[in-house]
Amino acid sequence: QVQLVESGGRSVEVGGPLRLPCAAPGRTFISYAMGWSRQAPVKEREFVAAINLIGSGMNYADFVMGRFTISRDNAKNTLYLQMNSLKPEDTAVYYCAARPGVIVVVTSGYYYWGQGTQVTVSS
Repeated sequence: QVQLVESGGRSVEVGGPLRLPCAAPGRTFISYAMGWSRQAPVKEREFVAAINLIGSGMNYADFVMGRFTISRDNAKNTLYLQMNSLKPEDTAVYYCAARPGVIVVVTSGYYYWGQGTQVTVSS
């Protein structure tokens, strides 16, 4: 099992950048493919991005392609989501998630979840 702790969420202006870290203490971080999902009010949780075990392969939802970048630092047991050109519709609680093995692009494929961090984008 892996513990996940997101941070970095805050209010930002439209067009601004924000980086979300997700810490995963322990020795097993490299054993997990990682992902980010988000959930806006009255909406279902949706997949945002995923990265493989060593950080060589990534997948993105169409609505963040070219704006968001997922990365990981296995030496620091930390996952990141760099968000640029933020839009009001990016407002949501952002969750990091982990699963053993290969990456998947659906939220249901992840076994472990953090508590989430709130991102609010306003003009």
